[in-house]
Amino acid sequence: MKIVAVKRKECFSPNSVEKDTAILRAVADKMAQQGEEVTILPEEKIEGSADVWLSMGRLPATIEYLKRQQDAGALVLNSGYGLEQCSRSRLQEVMRANGIPMPADTGSYGYWVKRGDAAAQSAQDVVYAADEEMLCRVKADFLARGIQDLVVSAHVPGDLVKFYGVGEDFFQTFYPTVDGMTKFGDERRNGAPHYYIYDQTALQETVVRLASLVGIDIYGGDCIITPEGEFRIIDFNDWPSFSRCREQAAEAIARLVRRLKAKSE
Repeated sequence: MKIVAVKRKECFSPNSVEKDTAILRAVADKMAQQGEEVTILPEEKIEGSADVWLSMGRLPATIEYLKRQQDAGALVLNSGYGLEQCSRSRLQEVMRANGIPMPADTGSYGYWVKRGDAAAQSAQDVVYAADEEMLCRVKADFLARGIQDLVVSAHVPGDLVKFYGVGEDFFQTFYPTVDGMTKFGDERRNGAPHYYIYDQTALQETVVRLASLVGIDIYGGDCIITPEGEFRIIDFNDWPSFSRCREQAAEAIARLVRRLKAKSE
């Protein structure tokens, strides 16, 4: 079985290049333990065909390549068709249309402005605005950089919880303000967690449902737990670094490949 793992272009791994590379290598190691050989390629240099594609790529050309490979019968994780649905603006549409708990458009605690056409590539792509006046300035800054597709949502006070998932079976949550791991430092906006009680099973079911609606199998994101115990999903991403649970996630991804490949044969 020919397996190709595709590295994400560095611009899509701000402050996380080593972490993103580490999870891909960890999956390759798990597959090697099963007797499989995995070739790792940067997404700018993908070529040829394979039985299995394990891709963290996000370039439009990569997505189109993966779609063609999938159409030709290859197993592709994450699916190129699913990756097309992972822009913030498209995700917001999917979540709103399917009743996925998400922040309101307006509120009393400020706003978050994010580029909607792609994943964040720098701290400038995810910006907090304390009030309406600052919101206008932040929007103008995005437009000045040529980014017209914006997603704006109200800030939600509460506990920030990060989640990671693989298929329907692997799901873990963490409080990022406790372990100090951060990409841009935005996690500090919500402060130290109060550990509000919430329905973890309901969160997992909701996130798994969202992944299914989007069409990806390897995913992660963030949510806010309110003082009332409700959750609001504020971010959802294809194939995160799994830096808090790398070995367990790598094993889960390897299991998923085995299961899906056996199912297709």
